[in-house]
Amino acid sequence: MDFRRGIRRDEPEINFIPLIDLLLVILIFLMVTTTYSRFTELQVNLPTAGADRPSERPAEIVVAVSAGGRYLLDNRAVAFAGAPGFAQALRQAAAGRDDATLVIHADAGASHQSVVDVLEAARIAGLARVTFAAQAPASGQR
Repeated sequence: MDFRRGIRRDEPEINFIPLIDLLLVILIFLMVTTTYSRFTELQVNLPTAGADRPSERPAEIVVAVSAGGRYLLDNRAVAFAGAPGFAQALRQAAAGRDDATLVIHADAGASHQSVVDVLEAARIAGLARVTFAAQAPASGQR
């Protein structure tokens, strides 16, 4: 005999609303506590050289730029009246020197424009080899 014939048995259901609420809280917690890496930084590994210094230095034309805007060309004061005029002075200094290298000694307080003016004059004068002189920091300083 079946006494439960009149009683309907409901199938058990899983209520997903509390599960969704719990997952939303976990998602918010993870978003707040996650640290993001910086991909805008550029990691550069510079090469090192172990060669000996050359015994013979190439022909150098030395240009010094002071913080006050004064220019020295091979330890002689030169008035800067524009890139074409300075290019003429560079050509005269490079005359007779094969494959001359322009070395720019710029003061740390010199304006960027004054250094760019020297580079422009070197381009006009046809000097393809240009380098900058740097000073090693004193011990204990960075």
